[in-house]
Amino acid sequence: MNSPKHSMLALATALAASALLSACYVVPARPYRGGYAYDDVYGPPVTVAPPPAQVEVVGVAPYPGAIWIGGYWNWVGGRHVWVHGRWDAPRPGYRYEPHMWRRDGQSWREAPGRWRPVN
Repeated sequence: MNSPKHSMLALATALAASALLSACYVVPARPYRGGYAYDDVYGPPVTVAPPPAQVEVVGVAPYPGAIWIGGYWNWVGGRHVWVHGRWDAPRPGYRYEPHMWRRDGQSWREAPGRWRPVN
């Protein structure tokens, strides 16, 4: 048999969990504005230039029509880390723009790779 103390503790735990979970929300994607704008980059400015791209062995596509999306240097934990390329399905009406680094004064900023509508 549960004591009133245990019941109150269970109720308080359930209320705390529901309050924490209710704070989750989905952020809608930003509309395409063309080109790379300041808000298209993420992360802090990086003062270390990205190294040259690594050579990747692409191999055979896993299915007909698959496209290769090349790897890139990501900024993680204060250093550049290579993210390997991957195969992906084409998206009708879209083209893939690869991940890139842009010079920003004395630093670099990362722009993520993404699918863009074909005009």
